Amino acid sequence: MRQWLVQDVMTTDVVTVGVETPYRAIVGLLAERGVSGVPVVDGSGQVQGVVSESDLLAKVELTGQPEPRLFVGRRQRAARTHAAASVAEQLMTAPPITVVGTTTLTTAAKLMKAERVKRLPVVDELGRLVGIVCRGDLLRVYLRPDADIRADVVDDVLRRVLAIEEGVIRVAVQDGVVTLDGRLDRRSTAQIAVRLAYAVPGVVDVTDRLEYAYDDVQVTIGMIA
Repeated sequence: MRQWLVQDVMTTDVVTVGVETPYRAIVGLLAERGVSGVPVVDGSGQVQGVVSESDLLAKVELTGQPEPRLFVGRRQRAARTHAAASVAEQLMTAPPITVVGTTTLTTAAKLMKAERVKRLPVVDELGRLVGIVCRGDLLRVYLRPDADIRADVVDDVLRRVLAIEEGVIRVAVQDGVVTLDGRLDRRSTAQIAVRLAYAVPGVVDVTDRLEYAYDDVQVTIGMIA
């Protein structure tokens, strides 16, 4: 069963800036393209960092403000540095948090959350920029047509993985919610079918209406106890 990857949803027409791009030019580019951040690349296309709106806003927030006399944290020091910056190399957050195209959407989402970033540059094996993936891109998997989701559940989960004959289980999909209805020989098989249906790209939820003839799960638990 094929999982959706970053390369399936990433944007390849990426707006970038060079390390010497001036502050004002970056602001204009963000406004023109309607984006909230841009990768910074060198002459070979390798990603050096990312400049985001928060990096740029430090100049608005802190310019003219007195330097604090007491100890300041890492984030405050970085904000002060960005407030005094004039080109992308000084403004950017580095080193960049990147992924390759074959990264799964689940892994990319976890990385965004862990690193508190809204976008991830996508690079090739040499670190050269090939695309960018944003939070909204990761949600596109949930726009898959119900018919496509149903085909994956029937063909991949039921037929190929579980070898269940056509018609034994009825599969319906409405707005990404999969309903499984039918009768199987074992409870364990029914549980696996539900679990695998959840793993199909684009599935929002699974309604389990499966019945079974033999509760092999409870028997196994009893033998262990």
